[in-house]
Amino acid sequence: MVKVSIITVNFNQPEVTVELINSINLHYKDYPLEVIVVDNGSKNNHENTFKELFPDIIFIRSDKNLGFAGGNNLGFKVAQGEYILLLNNDTEVIEGFIEKLIEQFESNPKIGLLSPLILYFDRKNLVQYAGFTPMDYLTARNSCIGQFEINKGQFNHTQQTGYCHGAAVMCRKSDLEKAGYMEESYFLYYEELDWCEKFKRIGKEIWFTGKTHIYHKESVSVGKESPLKTYFFTRNRMLFIRRNTGLLNTLLFWIYYSLIACPRMIINYQKKGKRNLVKWVYKGLLWNFTHNKNSKNLGYDIPG
Repeated sequence: MVKVSIITVNFNQPEVTVELINSINLHYKDYPLEVIVVDNGSKNNHENTFKELFPDIIFIRSDKNLGFAGGNNLGFKVAQGEYILLLNNDTEVIEGFIEKLIEQFESNPKIGLLSPLILYFDRKNLVQYAGFTPMDYLTARNSCIGQFEINKGQFNHTQQTGYCHGAAVMCRKSDLEKAGYMEESYFLYYEELDWCEKFKRIGKEIWFTGKTHIYHKESVSVGKESPLKTYFFTRNRMLFIRRNTGLLNTLLFWIYYSLIACPRMIINYQKKGKRNLVKWVYKGLLWNFTHNKNSKNLGYDIPG
């Protein structure tokens, strides 16, 4: 059995993170794992809580919220496993989960990143993720395969896919060292898509397997259509294009996004009576016209 490092990021949700670790311990008491918990700017330092319950975990405390990418990057720096598995703290695993992922890697050296089937926790037969379609770089749009379908075994296969899912994704440590860490400019959303592009640039492929799955407690961390989500989805959709396409494509996207996509979002929010979200569309769009695509100075403009 090869050693696996599991990294999960906690932000003000110690109870949820404890449930994840309990699910890992339930199925992997004797497996060579190291579990790395990154407490990412939580209001309270939960180190004593975690260490009392799980003395063997590696606990990393950041006094500042570094975002999803920054939190995972802290975990990357200390991970010693041959394989590294990122799990959202609001997920739970099943028996044989890790073995099935490693089996796919060992049968195919082209795999760079691999995500499993993801099912909703509160409706365990309902699919959230079974892969992604390729990105249309002119609109920065793609589709999640299988979402909201009843799981009847139709995704019980392994195949190349457009992108992994940040809630559960595995890589080899050796590939991570070549591709690089997650890009912290995003802070939240799109960072795993950008990370996939990094792996593609070193000649690796992005794969999905339905031969195992996890359960995901969707939207535990961020509410639907919240200011936080609206801002970062708007901002990072353009940032992704700026970072991963050429000048011509970026210019065409800016025209489409500024004149069509964002005005359409604003009209929809107004129709739904969610005018409080309109300013966050403007702020997310404006950020791209006032910041370098590699800017790390994020803290002052994050919605509270």
